[in-house]
Amino acid sequence: MARPIWTGTLSFGLLNVPVSLMTGERRVDLHFRMLDARDNTPIRYERVNADTGAEVPWKDIVKAFEYDKGSYVVLEPEDIKSAAPESHESIDIESFVERDALSPQYFEKPYYLVPGKKAEKGYVLLRETLKKTGRVGIGRVVIRTREYLCAVLPQDDALVLNLLRYPQELVSADEYAFPSGGLGSFRISKAEMDMAAQLIDSMSARWQPDQYKDEFRARLTKVIEKRMKSKGVVKPVEEPETPEDATTNVVDFMALLKKSIQSEKRTPARKSAPAAPRKTAAKRAAKKPAAKKAPARKTARRAG
Repeated sequence: MARPIWTGTLSFGLLNVPVSLMTGERRVDLHFRMLDARDNTPIRYERVNADTGAEVPWKDIVKAFEYDKGSYVVLEPEDIKSAAPESHESIDIESFVERDALSPQYFEKPYYLVPGKKAEKGYVLLRETLKKTGRVGIGRVVIRTREYLCAVLPQDDALVLNLLRYPQELVSADEYAFPSGGLGSFRISKAEMDMAAQLIDSMSARWQPDQYKDEFRARLTKVIEKRMKSKGVVKPVEEPETPEDATTNVVDFMALLKKSIQSEKRTPARKSAPAAPRKTAAKRAAKKPAAKKAPARKTARRAG
C-alpha cells in the first residue's frame, strides 16, 4: 500500500478532520537510458564546475538566485527555511467557491484525502455538503517545504485534493488571437448549427475512462519486445572470474574489512619474503683489508 505524503488535519471553520494525503497519480511512462553509441555504455551526468570542469560533491554545492546574467546571491538553508510556512501538517480551507468557477488550466496534480480513524463523520459531512452545494474548498497545503494553493472537491465516496496553479503561472488568453463575434460574423446558418448539434448528439456517450488507453505506449512496448527478441539487446559485459590461486596486485579492501568485522580480528599483515640477515659492523670490518697508515707530515713552524 502506498505511503501517505503526510498525515494531518483538514480544517474548515472550527472543524478539524484527521486525514492522510495520498498520491492520486501513477507514472507509467517508458523510461529510456542514454548510451554511448560506440560501445553501448550508459551515459553518466556529473555536477561539474563550469570553469575548471572538475566534479563538485554535494557538500560543496549551494543554492543561489541569479538576479542578473552571471550575478548571483547565495542563499543559506536557514534563508529558505525562514520563508517556509509554519503549518506543515494541515490543509486550511479559506473559502468555498462554485465548482464551475475553476477553469481547467488551474488544476495541476491530484491527491486523495483518506480519513483517519474515527474521523469518518466529519469527512462525510464535508463531502456531502460540497456535493449538495456544488462548491469546492479553496485553501493552502504545505508539501515538503513549499506551500501550494489547492482545491478540495468531492468525487464519489472520496475527497480529492487538487493542487492549483497560481494566476501568475498561467498565460493570459489575451496574448492570443481568438475569433470573436456572433454566428452572423462568420456566416454560420441555423441549418449548420442544427446539423452540428445533431452530430454531437449522435456521438455523445457516458464518460468511461477505462475505455481510453495509452495507445502510443502500447505500440512502443511491442516495438521494444520485438527488439528484445532480435539482436538489438545490450547486455552487461561479464568479467571473467579470477582463479583463487591467481596472483594479483589489486587488494579488495571492502572484502577484507567485512571479513575482519565478522571475525572480530584485525586485517592480517601481508607476508613478505624473509629479509637477508644484516651484517654486523665487526664482520664487515673483518672482511675489509687493513688500511695502511700514511706517514705523518711534518709542518715547519714559522719564526715568530
